[in-house]
Amino acid sequence: MSIEIRREGRGYRLESEIILPRPIEEVFDFFADAQNLESITPPLLHFEVLTRGPIELRQGRLIDYRLRLHGMPLRWQSEISAWEPPYRFVDEQRRGPYRRWVHEHRFERCAEGTRAIDRVRYEVPGGDLVHKLFVEPDLRRIFVYRAERLRERFGGGSTPDPRRFLTELSLGRSYPAI
Repeated sequence: MSIEIRREGRGYRLESEIILPRPIEEVFDFFADAQNLESITPPLLHFEVLTRGPIELRQGRLIDYRLRLHGMPLRWQSEISAWEPPYRFVDEQRRGPYRRWVHEHRFERCAEGTRAIDRVRYEVPGGDLVHKLFVEPDLRRIFVYRAERLRERFGGGSTPDPRRFLTELSLGRSYPAI
């Protein structure tokens, strides 16, 4: 599992990758069920899908969410802007806390099963300081939590030592591949 965040143009780019020892169709189907997002989002966000299910994902589909970020209640709406089962889909924020949020989910067959890749291009209000103090640490925690839940669900890899993770975060490093 790896996470990298870097500056890109006016915003930032997050890339995360994990290998799951299951067939691509099974992994894609899990991600294609919007309700599963609640199970891989840290409880501290109080994340809830508001759109009534079952939610059939397809290009153009709008999905509404509610969450709490640093105690502040937020609404988020995303639109599925690309839908290419079982290899790729993209969700874009239409309303929410970011100036821009475009999240590409890619799935590739590999010898070990399925490589799940997240690429997020985003812009934050408040600029670099807000990003460094709040957004980047939050995103790292969210994506590490997500990887841990995916490992529990699909198997694969050992759970990282939390002390090592906290040290890496405090130093501002990308989370190492394991």
